Amino acid sequence: MFSKFLLWSLNLFYENKRIFNIILTILIPVSSLLLGCDTYNKKEFKKSAQNMYDKEEFKKSAQNMYDKVQTNLKIKGNFCYNLGSVKFPYTDEPVLADDIQWASWNKAKLAKTLPLFAEIGLLTRQPVDGKEGLYHYDLTDLGREYQYEHIDRRDAEPIYDNSFCYGPIKVIKVRDVSEKTYERGLSGYNESQVFVYFDYEVVDTPKWVINNQDKLYALYGSDAVYLPNVTYPETQLYIKGKDGQLYNESSPYLLMKPYGRLLTDKK
Repeated sequence: MFSKFLLWSLNLFYENKRIFNIILTILIPVSSLLLGCDTYNKKEFKKSAQNMYDKEEFKKSAQNMYDKVQTNLKIKGNFCYNLGSVKFPYTDEPVLADDIQWASWNKAKLAKTLPLFAEIGLLTRQPVDGKEGLYHYDLTDLGREYQYEHIDRRDAEPIYDNSFCYGPIKVIKVRDVSEKTYERGLSGYNESQVFVYFDYEVVDTPKWVINNQDKLYALYGSDAVYLPNVTYPETQLYIKGKDGQLYNESSPYLLMKPYGRLLTDKK
């Protein structure tokens, strides 16, 4: 009698254990989905991002943006050295006590950029008769070739903003695409942002850039010169609209400001 009861108990135990194991087999993956297993989510997200976005389409989109701005603005490339607000031909103007702050800043900027590009060969520079330290400036043929002039006509008197631009960008390949959602994005609301990471090269860097790297670095900073046959990394930002479309929020050209100094300046 006791042996039959023991045999029945053991059978019940093993049967329940088998059922329990089956239940565990079903519940563990389900709980991983519900609670969030790090390894699973990372693999699935990476796989999802790769399938969701076409890298070749992003490559075409980036290249089209760079090409389009050159055509529309009639500039020689995507890297621009800003001179300041100046209309050529131009004669130096001394800083006056009653100048507004913007005028003082602009004159200080021109006092650095104009001598530099005269030395490089994009501007002519002639002393003003009877006024020591003041000069006349105008564009050379080389300067006209690389000039980009933006005219702001919103005020009573237009503002002529001038730059020298070089270096068309050639997109080589898109390395990665990722998407992140923020509760408060650039718009201040819930927003999905798509980041496109790619490599590019600069086409036709002119000799006046290559031969004057130290001077350009000194005035425009460590990112002032982009050389040919060098691969550079870049990231473009797209915002996903409520319509599901992606909108490019990146600048199609780099406008460099003269925050540094001339090599001839005393430290």
